[in-house]
Amino acid sequence: MNQISLPQRSSFASCLNGKDVDLYHLTNGKGIDAYITNYGARIVALIVPDKDGNRTDVVLGHDSLQEYIDSEEQYFGAVCGRYANRIARGSFSIDGRCYSLPINNGPNSLHGGISGFNTKVWEVKSAGPSSLVLEYVSADGEEGYPGELVVRIIYSVTDEGALHIDYRATADAPTVLNLTNHSYFNLSGAGDPSVHDHTLMIQARHYLPTDDTAIPYGEPAEVEGTPFDFLTPHGIGDRIDSAMDQLIWAKGYDHTFIVDKPSGAYGFCGRCVSPKTGIVLDVYSTEPGMQVYTGNWMSGKLRGKSDRRYPARSAVCFETQHYPDSPNKPNYPTTLLRPGEVFESRTAFRFGIVE
Repeated sequence: MNQISLPQRSSFASCLNGKDVDLYHLTNGKGIDAYITNYGARIVALIVPDKDGNRTDVVLGHDSLQEYIDSEEQYFGAVCGRYANRIARGSFSIDGRCYSLPINNGPNSLHGGISGFNTKVWEVKSAGPSSLVLEYVSADGEEGYPGELVVRIIYSVTDEGALHIDYRATADAPTVLNLTNHSYFNLSGAGDPSVHDHTLMIQARHYLPTDDTAIPYGEPAEVEGTPFDFLTPHGIGDRIDSAMDQLIWAKGYDHTFIVDKPSGAYGFCGRCVSPKTGIVLDVYSTEPGMQVYTGNWMSGKLRGKSDRRYPARSAVCFETQHYPDSPNKPNYPTTLLRPGEVFESRTAFRFGIVE
């Protein structure tokens, strides 16, 4: 059994840049407990029962606010924005006007820039036993993005054993928007050394191959006959070290899968199972893509909750989102948000036990 220690509110309650930070506990009263901080609107702990009834924390992270601020892995559990994933060369145009963003990942802009939404203190609009409403107002020009953007997120724990994340956003000028949650999952328990044994199924016949800076070439490729074929469930580690440039460049999986479902529809994206704990995670979303990242760049020196080391590939992320570099690729589903329009999106992480 993977021993867990519950997050302590005293380790998060603080004031940062003049704004109050705190820790919030959501529960369905049936074994699902989510601990969320308004620093980065991030999931700190997600505790679910395993096949033997043991409580298991299935997300990586830290024990205190200061550790999150200082961490070499700044996205643990956080909401990424204004634009999750990468924009090539930190540049895009809207209506003929070019905008420049901070370069923070090779030659590209990643997850909203140097001071993305993961670094912000979100305002708590309401907090209840099973739901939390957070809001952030991103100023016009923040990290180079045009327009004032108002983003609201609702975290809720359901009786069906799911954590729902609902996003809503409006802007007062044309802008681009792509939001995701960057939780690092290990269904054997945070601190278990590898997710290679996790069985993964992804509802996708196509994925987006990238160049060596993780920018998609453009057209989707079929997964059939490649290590990216997870239509039939198999171990994450089974093909991850195949001699394929896509996997060599990324040191594993770090790619967008195009989910097989109608555009904008809420539907099933994939399933992950730990053979050790029997915990099942089903991912649902309205988003057209899911970036699957196997924690390839974690150094192994990083220490997380309860001082456990987090080596490379000790977690897998399911980042439901639009496609990377969409603002520069007109053939991709649009990420443009104009005044008068409302961006809405839902993702659910639903837990169960393997039958």
